[in-house]
Amino acid sequence: MSAPAVAPGSAIVHVIDDDAAVRDSLRLLLKMEAFDVRAHASAREFFSCLGPGDGGCVVTDVRMPDTSGLELLAEIKVRGLDLPVIVITAHADVSLAVQAMKAGAVDLLEKPFGEETLLRSVRQALGLRGAVDGRGSEAAIARDRLASLTAREREVLVGVLEGRPNKIIAHELGISVRTVEAHRARLMVKMQVRSLSELVRISVLVPRAASF
Repeated sequence: MSAPAVAPGSAIVHVIDDDAAVRDSLRLLLKMEAFDVRAHASAREFFSCLGPGDGGCVVTDVRMPDTSGLELLAEIKVRGLDLPVIVITAHADVSLAVQAMKAGAVDLLEKPFGEETLLRSVRQALGLRGAVDGRGSEAAIARDRLASLTAREREVLVGVLEGRPNKIIAHELGISVRTVEAHRARLMVKMQVRSLSELVRISVLVPRAASF
C-alpha cells in the first residue's frame, strides 16, 4: 500500500530520544524535508511542551531512562491524543515488536535504518492521522494476505510471532530447520513484507488470524 500524500511545512514531527546525537541527526534529516520538527530529550519533556492544538506524529526511541517508548504509547492512548507513533530501537526482537504494535505504534524501525526508510514511515504515519477507514482497509489487506498462507506457513508464522527460533519451531512441528526456513521465506513473500517489524505490524492488524 502506497503512503498517502502528505504536504510537509505544517506537518509536525515530534522526535523523542535521550541521545542528543540521534536527536540532532533526525531533526536535521526531517528539517531538510521541510517538516516542522520538535525534538525532546524525554517523554516528560515532550508532554510538557505539547500544545493543545499540536498534531503530527511521534518518532521515539523505545529504551529511555525515565519513560520508555512503550510507556509513552500508553500515555498517549490514555490522554486520547491523535498522534501516530513510530518506535525506533537498536534492540528489536519479536516480543518488543509485538508489544509496540499492540500498544498502537504504526511502525517499528531497527537501528541503523536508512534515511528513506524513516521518511517513508513518517509520511505514512502523518497520512494515517485520523484515517480510521484507512486502518480498516489495511486490516482487509492483511486478512487477504494471511488467507493466502498454507496451513503449515500459518503454523510457522505463529511460532515466529511468539519469538521462537527456527530450531524450536522445527521440533514442535516435526519438520527440519531448513523446511522452517523455506516456509518463513515464502510467507514473507506472500505477506509482502521485508522485515520482522513489517511482518508483526500486518499480522497484529488481524490478531485472531495470527493466533497470538
